[in-house]
Amino acid sequence: SSDLDVSMLAYTTLGASNLDAAVEFYTALTESMGWKKLMGTDRIVFFGSSLAEAALAICTPYDEEAPSAGNGVMVAFHGGSPEGVDALYEKALSLGATCDGAPGQRIPDVFYGAYVRDAEANKLCFCHFG
Repeated sequence: SSDLDVSMLAYTTLGASNLDAAVEFYTALTESMGWKKLMGTDRIVFFGSSLAEAALAICTPYDEEAPSAGNGVMVAFHGGSPEGVDALYEKALSLGATCDGAPGQRIPDVFYGAYVRDAEANKLCFCHFG
């Protein structure tokens, strides 16, 4: 028997054509969220607080084809507050991400969010509910 809730998200993977650059970007970005590099190989690196919780993996595609950012595919990170969302958004931009939607209230009194794209065009959201 496991203490893990197997219905929870284990990890999300984003492809990278330049793994070293992607690891540098996500190391700096996730450190500001209290995450760290959990493990890695020459092809894939996992970031999170532990492997028992949801994690983010950056990898070179197994089929050795070019990675692509899917339309409608996005990874969302809790910001903790509107100010936390703003800080993560600014951090990502300072690391070379591009704006894909400036911080703002998207659903009144419910959802505050900001959107960026990393160097591989993967879409990230920083959000706060409430």
